[in-house]
Amino acid sequence: MRWRIFSLIFSIRLMGLLLSALALWVFAQIADEVLEQETQTFDQSILLAIRQMHTPIGDRIMLGITFLGEPVFLLLICLGIGIRLLYYHRRSQATTLGIAAVGAIGLNYLIKVLFGRARPQLWNRIVDVGQYSFPSGHAMISLVIYGFIGYLIAKRYPRWRAWIFTLTIILIIAIGFSRLYLGVHWPTDVVAGYAAGVVWLMTCILSLEMWRIYRSSGRNSQSD
Repeated sequence: MRWRIFSLIFSIRLMGLLLSALALWVFAQIADEVLEQETQTFDQSILLAIRQMHTPIGDRIMLGITFLGEPVFLLLICLGIGIRLLYYHRRSQATTLGIAAVGAIGLNYLIKVLFGRARPQLWNRIVDVGQYSFPSGHAMISLVIYGFIGYLIAKRYPRWRAWIFTLTIILIIAIGFSRLYLGVHWPTDVVAGYAAGVVWLMTCILSLEMWRIYRSSGRNSQSD
């Protein structure tokens, strides 16, 4: 029984590492194409196609969805959840959540500055945005924070794991799509944001799991 549990844990971590490697490769490929400006035609065609979907009610819905990916709003969510985790003495989870959030925001800002890609100007936007375009901060940061929160909730309620992950993925995809709908990001910005977010999210999750195993092994050695 113990061997089966160990095998399952090892398989999950291996899949996490492979997923991170794949996401890093995707990000590198997109970054190279963006630097060479070889994605411009593709990006423009996708955005112009999405532009045809605009309606007044769609605008309001997408503004509401994109708000769920605002970094300040996400930080407030992290603060509230972090306080709750500390109240229940889950210090390592609260700390990792904070590192995941701050790290995602800082890393996204650094990459934006390094690439310096201009935002789309294909139509008059209904939202004001600053900074650079690549990668999408909403896509990257929402994936990290909502992904990590979803992971914590799924561990707490394993019976509902499939529903939790499904709803989390839908929310993250909706936020990314809202940035395209509003015309503030190129499609490759959003995909690259997801790819970079996956790498950082898996790093945070795996570090939390390694710390949990380290503490468990320490308790077992003391009891022996």
